[in-house]
Amino acid sequence: MAVFPVSSAKEKQLLERMQALGVRENDIDEHFIRSSGAGGQNVNKVSSCVVLHHRPTGLRVRCQKERSQALNRYLARRLLLDKVESMRRGAVAEQEQKIARIRRQKRKRSRRAKLRLLADKRRQGEKKSLRAAVHPDRDDE
Repeated sequence: MAVFPVSSAKEKQLLERMQALGVRENDIDEHFIRSSGAGGQNVNKVSSCVVLHHRPTGLRVRCQKERSQALNRYLARRLLLDKVESMRRGAVAEQEQKIARIRRQKRKRSRRAKLRLLADKRRQGEKKSLRAAVHPDRDDE
């Protein structure tokens, strides 16, 4: 019997993704609340909105896209896995950026790069010297 009202392939894919990310069903708190917005009597009487709380990461996800509670459970789990994955990927990318920045700072400049840098500084200095203030009492003509 299927846990979610989606194809068994999608359900299997979701479970595999949960295992790959290390998200266990025991770590997820699941609550059902009434949806808000359009939907009439169904929204007012049925608790079809799903709220998931992943305790280890502290992430919360709320899903009320569909009228079916079971389908919202599936979609909420997908959203939660997306957030967990992006959070982990973000932490790794941030660490890689720090390492790359330190590596760039420590890298010695090549001779040609030094010469180019000095030439740019010289050009900039010449530009600034041409911007000297104009004195009204001095006649250059």
